[in-house]
Amino acid sequence: MPADDRRRRRATIHDVAAEAGLSHGTVSRVLNSERYVSATAQAAVEAAIAKVGYVRNTAARNLKTQQSHAIGLVVHEPHSLFLEDPNIGAILLGTNEILSNADYQLVSLVIDSDRDSARVAEYLRGGFVDGVIIVSARSGDPIAHAVASIGIPAVFVGHPPDISGVPFVGIDNVSAAASITSRLIETGRRRIGMIASALDRDSGQDRLSGFRQALGARFDSSLVVEFPLYSYDSGLEGMRELLTRDPTIDGVFAASDAIGAGALDALRAAGRSVPGDVGVVGFDDSAWAMRCQPPLSTVRQPADELGRMAARSVLAQLKGEPDVPEAMFLETSIVWRDSA
Repeated sequence: MPADDRRRRRATIHDVAAEAGLSHGTVSRVLNSERYVSATAQAAVEAAIAKVGYVRNTAARNLKTQQSHAIGLVVHEPHSLFLEDPNIGAILLGTNEILSNADYQLVSLVIDSDRDSARVAEYLRGGFVDGVIIVSARSGDPIAHAVASIGIPAVFVGHPPDISGVPFVGIDNVSAAASITSRLIETGRRRIGMIASALDRDSGQDRLSGFRQALGARFDSSLVVEFPLYSYDSGLEGMRELLTRDPTIDGVFAASDAIGAGALDALRAAGRSVPGDVGVVGFDDSAWAMRCQPPLSTVRQPADELGRMAARSVLAQLKGEPDVPEAMFLETSIVWRDSA
């Protein structure tokens, strides 16, 4: 192989010391931001680093300190929904903001299958991250149970019903769902259905519970259709099914904005006017809500702040701070638009 095709030799701390005309120990103290280093030595080391192209060997440092300075963000959603759901993106950006400011790297881990679950659980056991934030954990989730057994600093966005002792951040899905359903009832709707989703996790169960609570004796289980994912397709198929079950339906609570968008398109295709014939409300106040025609009435939840709060919790655990709250809730609000 020609010499210029070979991989260039990586500069070492010895190269930096030789270029700067300083001892290995002095260079090491500069790199580790230790005290008792003169401004002259600091400048000489920085100039030498730039000239020889030295890049710190993070893997070696991590091996020595037993820290990766990385936090895993585990998202239990199919790849397609990971890209489609604005809430996941907002949580990710909020998390990254806090971790970046603390000089931690965010590592995204998407769970799309049982094989992914086993692989990621082994990854977490291997010490590749110092802590983990878990989004959309389900009941019986192997990742959640692995985290609980490993004892790694962790926080859930949402609260798996079968896991205790691990901090979580979230919203009061029950009261939020009840509030927007009550607002829908106040518009005069009499036959109100729900396109429910994600009933294997707390958010889906709680939104259905709040819907049922608001309707009371008027709740009709035949007007609830269930789907596994908070997706546009769930709304499209769910609305078609509700119209088949009861053509007189005049109100719908969609368990997410993406579901609401699908429901609106299904109603339009069926020749139903919104809000004239059917009032529709969603949940999240994500980008989906404003893409809809008409714009979707919904519950606003602060997804980006959920990510920030989760990151702060993990960092607090890593610092050994006492009394890290096990449950942290953020406020929601109703945003009323033209769909209802």
